Amino acid sequence: MAEYILNVNQDSFQKSVLEAQRPILVDFWAPWCGPCRAVAPVIEELAKEYQGKVDFAKVNVDESPFVASKFSVMSIPTLIMFKDGKPLEQVVGFKPKDQLKKLLDNTLTK
Repeated sequence: MAEYILNVNQDSFQKSVLEAQRPILVDFWAPWCGPCRAVAPVIEELAKEYQGKVDFAKVNVDESPFVASKFSVMSIPTLIMFKDGKPLEQVVGFKPKDQLKKLLDNTLTK
């Protein structure tokens, strides 16, 4: 995983995501999930492009089921955009890079 993507679990979620200073896109995933592996390089590219504007994090749902259930993550990959400690938008399944860029840009203009 790229150094600019946080690996977040149940213990660090509050501080890393809910108390984040910038908007943060959280990728709920699992190692056995094919679409999760497909979206991972897209997330890494976006993390590079938006460095300093948007933070990025990954939550392994197998290791942190409480966090996943708290935000009603039923399918993976699920990407949730958080800003000021609140979930703004949720995207389920693999989405192309340009669609995810729109989500990030919309959050930055709010």
